Amino acid sequence: MTAGRRKCSYSTRRALAATAAAAVLAGGAIAAEGLPTVALSVGLYVIQAEVASTPATRTRGLMFRKSMPASHGMLFVFPEREQQCFWMKNTLIPLSIAFLDDQGAIVNIADMQPLSEDSHCSARPVRYALEVNQGWFAAKRLGPGAVVNGIAQASGRP
Repeated sequence: MTAGRRKCSYSTRRALAATAAAAVLAGGAIAAEGLPTVALSVGLYVIQAEVASTPATRTRGLMFRKSMPASHGMLFVFPEREQQCFWMKNTLIPLSIAFLDDQGAIVNIADMQPLSEDSHCSARPVRYALEVNQGWFAAKRLGPGAVVNGIAQASGRP
């Protein structure tokens, strides 16, 4: 994965992918890739998410992974609220991304195709983005306004 800027000076881009070898452990544990994990909840649904909170981990993201277990994902935590943009260069599986406000409410969701360099951006400045297997949000009938609980724990905020 590569982070970069494109079009918007406040945009962050990076490619995404997932592998079976990187199965995420229980909340608060360490994932196979060495990242901390957190259990997030959206309504009745739970997602075990790896936390990418440093420039290096956000850049690497889910890069070069070949699959991702169901109900697993990656939570990207940014230091500032900015328009965040992602791309799928080097990503081998389709993903859905939800951009989240400071309270965890979904701002917008985008479906991203493998190996695409198209930008997928937040509709407004956000500090969080959550990637899951493509279609996860749609299958659960979750959309803008739904709240993802547990992001404060992932970011170290009270």
